[in-house]
Amino acid sequence: MTTYLITRHPGAIEWAAQQGVRVDKLIAHLDPELIQPGDVVIGTLPVQLAADVCARGGRFFNLTLDVPPQFRGRELSADNLEAFGARLQAFEVRLIASQVSE
Repeated sequence: MTTYLITRHPGAIEWAAQQGVRVDKLIAHLDPELIQPGDVVIGTLPVQLAADVCARGGRFFNLTLDVPPQFRGRELSADNLEAFGARLQAFEVRLIASQVSE
């Protein structure tokens, strides 16, 4: 089992370290082909990539935080993440239709 942290943000990397999150591989962009059953993926992913992780037998933990509007689009520090309630939440995501009419 491999634990991946998917981020390009230094604040998220520092926050995860401060929380004691064990990370085997830190990567900026996820290639779903890397994921094996039992792997753990942590980050903020587009929904289709989160679904790919789950379909391949991985577990997806979203880095969830409540960012005030005035901070959106800014680079956030580990302290910012903590102040905005950063937490890891497990989600099971799956594709149920490829088009609206299905």
